[in-house]
Amino acid sequence: MTGVAVLGATGTIGVNTLDVVRRHPNLYQIIVLTAHSQFERMAKQCEEFNPAYAVMVDEQSADKLETILKTKGLNTKVLHGSQALQDVVQLAEVDVVMAAIVGAAGLQSTLAAAKAGKKILLANKESLVMSGKLFMDQVRDYNAELLPIDSEHNAIFQCMPTDYARGLDKIGVSKILLTGSGGPFRELPMSEFAKVTPEQAVAHPNWSMGKKISVDSATMMNKGLELIEACWLFDTNINKINIVLHPQSIVHSMVEYVDGSILAQLGQPDMRTPIAHALAWPNRIESGVSMLDLVAMPNLEFVEPDMQRYPCLRLAREAMQTGGTATTILNAANEVAVQAFLDKKLNFTDISKTVEYVLEQIASRPADSIETVVDEDERARIVADEFIEINTMKAGAVH
Repeated sequence: MTGVAVLGATGTIGVNTLDVVRRHPNLYQIIVLTAHSQFERMAKQCEEFNPAYAVMVDEQSADKLETILKTKGLNTKVLHGSQALQDVVQLAEVDVVMAAIVGAAGLQSTLAAAKAGKKILLANKESLVMSGKLFMDQVRDYNAELLPIDSEHNAIFQCMPTDYARGLDKIGVSKILLTGSGGPFRELPMSEFAKVTPEQAVAHPNWSMGKKISVDSATMMNKGLELIEACWLFDTNINKINIVLHPQSIVHSMVEYVDGSILAQLGQPDMRTPIAHALAWPNRIESGVSMLDLVAMPNLEFVEPDMQRYPCLRLAREAMQTGGTATTILNAANEVAVQAFLDKKLNFTDISKTVEYVLEQIASRPADSIETVVDEDERARIVADEFIEINTMKAGAVH
């Protein structure tokens, strides 16, 4: 039995991971489940999977969860706080860590899993965006195994030779083609962008995702973060990666070779496919996803993205080219701006303006320690909050 820890168990990736595990009770055992504050959903998950440990980041939620589990007669030990997240991934009985905590909050626990030499299923792209070199160094230094869960990076991984770590030039790769749907506003007139509501932004046409990631998909910052992530995962520079809009979300990404071949991974837009692939690697297991009907499949379109429509793509590319803590600053400013948009404190078009302002205000410096990364993350959030507050005051004055 493979022992599994699911970080972010109540989120979309966590729920899908548990669905795959549920189908293979003879292969996997849930050792750890974690969440931020959704104690009721966590209680139901604990009742089904009976983990040894449940971690709630929020202390009050942990207390409520513990009360519920005791009334049900379950022996799951309830812990709370960010340090507990780091502790449980290092348990000897944990073989695989699904890193699915959204945003910067997932960084420390993912790094702890790397230090413990675990098999890491990486759904938390921010770990690489914030601290790419530091994270990859720890994966190598502690002999951890890293498998990407983002559908695009998982597709690239599947289309690469197993020895891709030798270098893309040495294995004949000329380009990585990173696909993206273009989000729900791909054809919306740009003059309408300022009127976009959070409800519209989170209604992705193809994928079922959390609110933050859905907004990132609408601005295409999600693809910008994936661009940065791909550079670190596949040890390549940004010039070897092209972004291609593919509205149908059937081709999840492609790898172009010097002989003219392009290998693509196709599948339903369902996260259980990459989860099952990474969980069982190097084997294959059933995921619960229906097969593609190639005959009934719609025409597949591929279009170059419009950088005026998607300024966040440009900002992400520029941050990666700048290097150092620029990508940390980009990620932090974006997280703050997206939350402000969801809270209806900021217009949709102001998300990219906030990120650009923060990048202009804070100079990048070498990301040579986790302390530096955390400091720059906090600093960027403060500057973003200040910009949003000023923007809100101006909007109030106009009204």
